[in-house]
Amino acid sequence: MLREITIHNLAVIESVSVPFHSGFHVLTGETGAGKSIVIDALTLTAGGRGSADMIRHGCDRADIEAVFDLSRQHPVWETLRRLGIEADADETLLIRRELLAQGKSSARINGQSVTLTMLREVGEHLVNIHGQHEHQSLLRTDKHLEWLDLFAADDIREEKAAYRKLFQQYQAVSKERRELEDRSRQGMQMLDLYRFQLEEIAAGKLKAGEEESLTDERRKLSHAEKLTEAVSEAYDLLYGTKGLSALSRALTRLQDIVKVDPVTLQPLVEQLQSAYYGVEDSAYQLRDYKEGIEFNPQRLAQIEQRLDLLHSLKRKYGETVEDILNYQTRIKTETDQLDNRDELLKELATQEESLLGELQTSADKLTSIRRTASRELARQIEQELAHLQMERSVFEVKLGVSVLSATGADSAEFVLSTNPGEPPKPLGKIASGGEMSRVMLALKAIFAQIDEIPVLVFDEVDTGVSGRAAQAIAEKLSLLSRHCQVFAITHLPQVACMADHQYEIYKQVTAQDRTQTSVTELTEDQRVEELARMLGGVEVTEKTRHHAQEMLSLAEQRKNA
Repeated sequence: MLREITIHNLAVIESVSVPFHSGFHVLTGETGAGKSIVIDALTLTAGGRGSADMIRHGCDRADIEAVFDLSRQHPVWETLRRLGIEADADETLLIRRELLAQGKSSARINGQSVTLTMLREVGEHLVNIHGQHEHQSLLRTDKHLEWLDLFAADDIREEKAAYRKLFQQYQAVSKERRELEDRSRQGMQMLDLYRFQLEEIAAGKLKAGEEESLTDERRKLSHAEKLTEAVSEAYDLLYGTKGLSALSRALTRLQDIVKVDPVTLQPLVEQLQSAYYGVEDSAYQLRDYKEGIEFNPQRLAQIEQRLDLLHSLKRKYGETVEDILNYQTRIKTETDQLDNRDELLKELATQEESLLGELQTSADKLTSIRRTASRELARQIEQELAHLQMERSVFEVKLGVSVLSATGADSAEFVLSTNPGEPPKPLGKIASGGEMSRVMLALKAIFAQIDEIPVLVFDEVDTGVSGRAAQAIAEKLSLLSRHCQVFAITHLPQVACMADHQYEIYKQVTAQDRTQTSVTELTEDQRVEELARMLGGVEVTEKTRHHAQEMLSLAEQRKNA
């Protein structure tokens, strides 16, 4: 459930912190008092889009915090884990949204920064907001199949997953066949060129890393004379009178007198001994290196010729030898496919036909499950509509046939008849605003126990209804609150009196001539006054107060019943 929401500098709200409870909540107040701002704030914490226009005038930012208290089994914890957000299911969930005057916004979940997409994915598990214009989504027939599958989730889940896997395989094979056909038409003109290129590259007998090795060898061969001269001179210097001989004489002289001052001279003797052995080792290495220097003009010419061939191939087929080898592999594959295109096309066509048969069988199973589910959904909606003073309405889920798609071979459309003797027709052609609100409420009543969303919000869904229908909506909202936390913005006293908790939204002008909206949870006495205002308008009389008290008493009896 939503435990608390705190709002700073959003529209005309300067600062409010509102605690909530379980059950049915209503938000009431004069038109324009700012009731929808509270809903807007909740929408923002669920990932709704915000703008700088929503920030209170004169402020540089708006902040909203929502605290949710959820069971350990709620699916949102798995979503948080998958998104990499640290959260303890034994603690509350804190969502913070910030809007900046520069137009940017930020979001945090339990103090961790998240993107708007991540917040929206989490919010879908927490809050479902039904506005007074949301019934337009009922007119979108592309959503009807989605709702039907959600209703049939337990029965259809496995078969739908199997179908989706087959559909992906079918699409992949079909795409491969089409691409091969396209490549075959275009590639036949390239086949001779590909064969020539393969022969040319194969004749080169390329090896990865060969160019670097040849370049290094060429450098040594082309500078063999300079290397020999330099290394010989260095060897002579080290091994001659100025090198090892000089070090040997110096070491002998010091060893003769080391006993005179061993503390000072012994370390020097050891250093000279180390230097002598090091120079001697370097001299031997230079001697060996000099003996290995090769004077081979013929080998140098071969290397130059080989590098010229590599450079020629690089100009045609790639910037490096590795690129040329990759190109060779690619055109070899394409050439093989072109050479065997008829056999490959036949094989792919056979796979495609086989998968299409399996796909159709799976789609038929989906259709069968949906037919059963559509009848049950229609029965339950008619039952809910009867409770909402639409007793003689006929609701159907009309299944049609469509081309195979990611969802199967079915289309679905909700149709309704509100008058006996009239055939069911699409919702947009027969339902009034009040009827549409009740159809949506009937759907919400059914799906509230399926989708596990803990918070349902209804923004003036009672618009266009009155009398017994309004009372029926109020009772349905109260029943819904037994499965989840329900919020409703309403102007109807019939709805307000059925609430477990009532909040008044009101505006006031401060001493600084600034308008600000406040939210107050009403006591029982205050509820009587607010209901009397809703009943009587500007003038509240003892009769309207008495009527309000009676409505609250009757509402309590209905809830208990």
